[in-house]
Amino acid sequence: MKRFDRPLAWAQLSHQKIRLGVAMGGIAFANVLIFMQLGFLTLFNEGATTFPEKLKGDLFLLEAQAKSTDSKGFDRIRLYQAGSIAGVTTVIPVYTRYASVAFNKEEFSPITRIIAYDPRERILDLSEIDAKRDQLNRPKAFLFDRIARGQLAPIVPRLEKQSPLPAMLDNKRVELVGLFTLGNSMILGGEGNLITTPSTYADLFGEQSLSTVSLGILKVEPGANIQAIQQGIRKMVPGIQVMTHREFIEKELVFQQENPTGVIFGFGVIMGFVVGIVVVYQVLYADVSDHLAEYATLKAMGYSDRSLSFVIFQEASILAIFGYTPGFGISVWMYQVISGLTKLPLVMVPNVAILVFLLTFLMCICSAFIASGKLRSADPADVF
Repeated sequence: MKRFDRPLAWAQLSHQKIRLGVAMGGIAFANVLIFMQLGFLTLFNEGATTFPEKLKGDLFLLEAQAKSTDSKGFDRIRLYQAGSIAGVTTVIPVYTRYASVAFNKEEFSPITRIIAYDPRERILDLSEIDAKRDQLNRPKAFLFDRIARGQLAPIVPRLEKQSPLPAMLDNKRVELVGLFTLGNSMILGGEGNLITTPSTYADLFGEQSLSTVSLGILKVEPGANIQAIQQGIRKMVPGIQVMTHREFIEKELVFQQENPTGVIFGFGVIMGFVVGIVVVYQVLYADVSDHLAEYATLKAMGYSDRSLSFVIFQEASILAIFGYTPGFGISVWMYQVISGLTKLPLVMVPNVAILVFLLTFLMCICSAFIASGKLRSADPADVF
């Protein structure tokens, strides 16, 4: 295979500077589109597992048909039946629901997650909750998530200066006695989290609310066979799912990925990829068409289709690098802007950056393969 003494691919790209700029802009646009979709998708998935990952326990119980932690719950009797299995040492009921929280007409959220459990059990790996345990045991006392967003975000600095802080929860007076850090970055989730005790939960939502457990947490004896206990619970206790911590997290993640919002973000990634292919293809095809006579001359001189196609693939590789760089920079800036405006932890992570670069390189190579078809079919006799 004959080789070129000079970098022909770069010479052809740099010769048409406007075309090169258009190609870079098109690839950068596609990159930004992919970066934003992947960023939100990653945020959506990680936000879905924030709560499960912070929980501490050996086995986790959900209602039999539940697809996520936001389920209708199961009878508390089932939890204590599971606790009677040999090897189980502790059973902990956790109650969750969404409620409206208001401080005034402006600072109001109709979707705030309430989490109720006995704080002495330390099921959340958060030292702030332990430090506020005494205050939390006061009647109608709540801890407030400092990563609240939307209309609840201004409450955090006020609560840092003033504690307790009065509030209304479902039109009932409560008080906020401190802060903790959990977060809820699910894009369609609530704007914040509140933690309280089962007694306060029952006081606000009725004593019968404690008969339905949203989530059951089991702790087992040190060295016990967790899988054997899990199988025993499945055989002896009907109407529930029993999972290890890892299975519990994966279940929540799968649910969010199957959520229509997750599908939309995934479709956006595909659309960005297609846009990039079309842009790069148009540039490379126009380049081949403009220099078809020159390529035909090279073929007549003995250069093979493989040699000339290699030039096209070189051009695609150059465009991938040149287009990715501004796209990456713009995306990092947009992440920072959106994160500041929405209080969502939208940050550039290495796996997303690498994935987008690989997708950029792949879409440029695909475009080069399509564009080189015209080059392979060109006959010097037809051109001249």
